[in-house]
Amino acid sequence: MLFQVTWQLHEGFNHDVIRHFAAMTPEEDEALMGDNLKLVGRWHDMVNGSGVAIFETDDIKAITAYAMGWNQFMDLDISPVVDDETGREIGRNLPAEEEVEG
Repeated sequence: MLFQVTWQLHEGFNHDVIRHFAAMTPEEDEALMGDNLKLVGRWHDMVNGSGVAIFETDDIKAITAYAMGWNQFMDLDISPVVDDETGREIGRNLPAEEEVEG
């Protein structure tokens, strides 16, 4: 499954967290993710202290543990996301309007 993680650094932590992240090697970052979490891509809004990442995992504990390692410095939101093909498949299987009750 794919998950979108967005974050907003807590006020006053921007430079400290950026320095901490910048000092990490890619190998250290991967070690924090563990074996069951794959980073697909990550983008940073350095000025506003926010960003977005896409992770792949079938282990909800893996992404939760990774987020817990950072949540003392930032607010994080985690949402399942799908690619275009999967989104279209879901859309094709939606009930017709006349089938919807309520």
